[in-house]
Amino acid sequence: MRFSKRAAPPLDNLADLRAEIDRIDAEMHALLIQRGSIIDRLIAVKGTSASGSAFRPGREAAMMRRVAERHRGLLPLDTVEGIWRVIIATFTYVQAPFSVHADISGGDAAMRDSARFHFGFTVPYRPHPTCAAVIEAVAASRGDLGIFRFDPRGARAPLAGAAWWDGLVGAGRPKVIARLPFIERPTHPAGTPIFVVAKPLDDPSAAQRDWVLHAARVARWTPEAERALQDLYGEVVARAAPLSGEERLLIAVPGGVGPRQLREGLERAGAALGALDETGSHAARFRV
Repeated sequence: MRFSKRAAPPLDNLADLRAEIDRIDAEMHALLIQRGSIIDRLIAVKGTSASGSAFRPGREAAMMRRVAERHRGLLPLDTVEGIWRVIIATFTYVQAPFSVHADISGGDAAMRDSARFHFGFTVPYRPHPTCAAVIEAVAASRGDLGIFRFDPRGARAPLAGAAWWDGLVGAGRPKVIARLPFIERPTHPAGTPIFVVAKPLDDPSAAQRDWVLHAARVARWTPEAERALQDLYGEVVARAAPLSGEERLLIAVPGGVGPRQLREGLERAGAALGALDETGSHAARFRV
């Protein structure tokens, strides 16, 4: 089905305006049906509808960037973003059913809002008491997602207890695949910063590596090391309370900074660096 870009007829009265709205609504619905038929063909071509086979973080980020860049008019960007997120998430769910596991240790309301805004109401929502429980639920699933909040502004204050990112370390363990919301603005209706984790993608090229996350264990972290990290355009996303004299950090660096460059830069600045493990990656946020 194709729709021609014909000029809209002159509208002289309220009845004509309503009829034109009805025509546009019918075309939008028909396009959604057409999109669904293409997804059905995509499933047949891929030969699978197995959980975990449909996540494409890089493609999703590119789609949302285009939506934000071309948007204009009186319809709020919040609404447009929400509609597109629901379309993407629901058609992904149709391809490969999954649930979203959420850490509600800081309260359920904000996490439920984030889950519903970004994944809609069709995708099942599963609350858990801790980040570690979310990661383990994802690890035990066929292809579910996990979400948990973090406060980038509070990265200088150590978190009490274990570092939640320890559960992302190791081959085959869940990894961060996205940071949401992708379109950032002060008045975002689901503005709680969250990481999205999943089992390692079946197609590594589907990952978006604008930013790469590393779990670091350091026996000594100095102001010079902090400045060296900033010189690499990186940041400490979170830190945990020291364990046996060893500080544990979650570090984000641009995708062009490899682990060897990161290690050498920090060690030259006086950091006594132990383990350094990649724990995922995500797209750069789009700010408006």
